[in-house]
Amino acid sequence: MLDRLMQSADQAEVFEIDSEATKIGFAANKLKSFEVEETQGLAARALVDGKLGFAASSDTTAIDRLIQNVLESARLGDAIPLRFAQPASGPEVRVYDPELAALSTDRLIEIGNEVISTLLEADEEANISIDLTRRVRETAVRNSQGAQVAVKIAPLSIMVQVERVRGDDVVTLFEYFTTAKLDETYRRFVDRIADKLRLARQAAGISSGRMPVLFSPSGAPVLALPLIHGLNGKNVYRGISPMAGRVNEQLFDERLTVVDDPTLDGRPGSGSHDDEGVPRQRNVLIESGRLTGFIYDLKTAALANTVSTGNGERSLFSPPSPSFSNMVVEAGDQSLDDMLAGIDEGLLVESPLGLGQGNVISGAFSNNLSLAFKIESGEIVGRVKDVSVAGNIYEDLQEIEALSRESEWVYGGIQLPYMLLPDLNVVTRT
Repeated sequence: MLDRLMQSADQAEVFEIDSEATKIGFAANKLKSFEVEETQGLAARALVDGKLGFAASSDTTAIDRLIQNVLESARLGDAIPLRFAQPASGPEVRVYDPELAALSTDRLIEIGNEVISTLLEADEEANISIDLTRRVRETAVRNSQGAQVAVKIAPLSIMVQVERVRGDDVVTLFEYFTTAKLDETYRRFVDRIADKLRLARQAAGISSGRMPVLFSPSGAPVLALPLIHGLNGKNVYRGISPMAGRVNEQLFDERLTVVDDPTLDGRPGSGSHDDEGVPRQRNVLIESGRLTGFIYDLKTAALANTVSTGNGERSLFSPPSPSFSNMVVEAGDQSLDDMLAGIDEGLLVESPLGLGQGNVISGAFSNNLSLAFKIESGEIVGRVKDVSVAGNIYEDLQEIEALSRESEWVYGGIQLPYMLLPDLNVVTRT
């Protein structure tokens, strides 16, 4: 197919994907569904007279039609000074665990029942929904520059939603876990949810106002999401990122270091190469509060007159775009206990009620919280209902009181410590 494309194109690239996923669903504490989902297909990009075209098909036998579509797309496409990846070796990263890839349906069901049992021990009134997915994903990319890369990964993901209703008192938790190696870390993930349910039994009141706010790793994506958008090279090129044109400026507290690290073993976002065949690398984006760079795929890098950082990710029917592999906010030097001990009165944010509320690209956030706790005299004293936090990361992350030594993986590919902001706006209706 590549040879045939090159008869009419200046450059060409062919991407192949073969993915199989076993999905187990639980609802209302009981097994609800089982399904196997398969994705297979080919995608192609071609440059014709400097114009980029894209087409994809799930019918791997329809090569003639796919070639025709991508060439027609290129004739109507935008002129982009893009060059596909050159052959180059990437880092050695372990992301395929044969034991996890062979995980049986029965074992997935056992894990689901184990999760439910653990959470019901913490709160017998909990209504629990779980989605478990074991996937085996193989991709290959080959281009006219001579690059030829194949990647195989077998991730396991567990999505847990817990609801506990007592009269007009509703507790809602949403947690997501993923790994590319079969070990005991999923049990620690479940134990943390159980601990939160136990703490939520006791109620507490808090007044609106400005106060210290401690974000747990599962609550800190409220702060991380605007960073993800702001550090994306596509938003930088478009000129909508507040960080555009500010490389080497001190934008945040010196405690803040943010890294995109695809070289970590056992993480689903890791790998030797991205989906364009570009070698992956560890990218320090914010170092001690100073902006040092952004993430790019090949197209965005070409438009921005820079080079790809190895962050091109794609699905079958979507062309590559810059995406974080593993976003890591580096841990601090204080223990969580010491951070709590220094708070006379404040709020612990455990779970936002949805993400992306507010003008995220500007750095603004305004989030209702599905789970938050009052901190009083260095202790967590009870759950606070009907509370929200608001601010702007480009202001509030200029002063970070502390980052914890402890950190956790949340929302699949984000590793975060506990983050203490000394003065944040808190609003409650009670």
